[in-house]
Amino acid sequence: MAIAAAASASASTTTLPSSSASRAPSAPVRPSSFFSPSSASSPPQSRLLRARIPLRTPRLSISAAAASMSVRTPERSSPPSSFLDRRESGFLHFVKYHGLGNDFILVDNRDSSEPRVTPEQAAKLCDRNFGIGADGVIFAMPGINGTDYTMRIFNSDGSEPEMCGNGVRCFARFIAELENLSGKQRFTVHTGAGLIVPEIQDDGKVTVDMGEPILKASDVPTKLLPNKDHSVVKYDLKVDGVTWNVTCVSMGNPHCVTFGAKGEQNLQVDKLNLAEIGPKFEHHEMFPARTNTEFVQVFSPSHLKMRVWERGAGATLACGTGACAVVVAAVLEGRAGRSCTVDLPGGPLEIEWREKDNHVYMTGPAEVVFYGSVPI
Repeated sequence: MAIAAAASASASTTTLPSSSASRAPSAPVRPSSFFSPSSASSPPQSRLLRARIPLRTPRLSISAAAASMSVRTPERSSPPSSFLDRRESGFLHFVKYHGLGNDFILVDNRDSSEPRVTPEQAAKLCDRNFGIGADGVIFAMPGINGTDYTMRIFNSDGSEPEMCGNGVRCFARFIAELENLSGKQRFTVHTGAGLIVPEIQDDGKVTVDMGEPILKASDVPTKLLPNKDHSVVKYDLKVDGVTWNVTCVSMGNPHCVTFGAKGEQNLQVDKLNLAEIGPKFEHHEMFPARTNTEFVQVFSPSHLKMRVWERGAGATLACGTGACAVVVAAVLEGRAGRSCTVDLPGGPLEIEWREKDNHVYMTGPAEVVFYGSVPI
């Protein structure tokens, strides 16, 4: 035996990882899914951020003097039924999703009505240099008031918005994976904006019934003087010395939609310095709860393009509630029909404001980025 010949004549013992040379038990089978450790195939490594959990593998002891081999296999505890069931002290297990580039850290919080992390911790987790990097942290919680689930979200600055359109699509896909659901699925979600009903389609996209838009100025809320019907449509708002035409809509969270400065024919959204103008809208004194702001370019009555400055998150690649507010505002201003494709920096959303029930419906993708754990 080559190893025995090369070894010292003394009865030294060398310990090596096990190999196919012995009839040692095979290495533990890795899960095929983040949520299903019992499966026999391996998860896609490009999508797996490994948890900091030591793997106990069998070790092979070779005695050179005796030219014999023996296998020592440490005792193993039974694995949990799900990766997210692991509750090592000081670690947060999560899945990162994105909806058109609007990205979120999803946390299984179904056993508690209190978030697993504080707003301050959420802000650190969202930091793209020193944390995981995201636009927000979303918690899947037990349902209340007869709903299937509750969704809460902390923005990247630690603030808590009422709702997030892209976030609820990611939430729906997260729930489907947690519950091992496949195919077309529909469930009810309680949010700070009220009842939201997402439906996962056969193609994996998610359609969300976002409910009725809120147009009453005091409920948006905005201090801008309303029209006779209590709405704020195509109102002149001065921001940084420029007068903009704005329409105010709430989709459970406040939105200020503008198609350009007063007298401007068609806003060229790609030319905007969003980082400069966005905060001035967000913190304008006419918006007591601050506001999300959408800047919109019209291509046709069924095709719009927008850029968004989100309250508490800044410029993002997409905003689902913002796209809904844009279509509502476009209809109210006579610029578009009730069914539109809305182009965002991260990709398109399909938005429909149905006349029969006055509800706004949003359809778009939600995709996994990676799975992992982080010390908190």
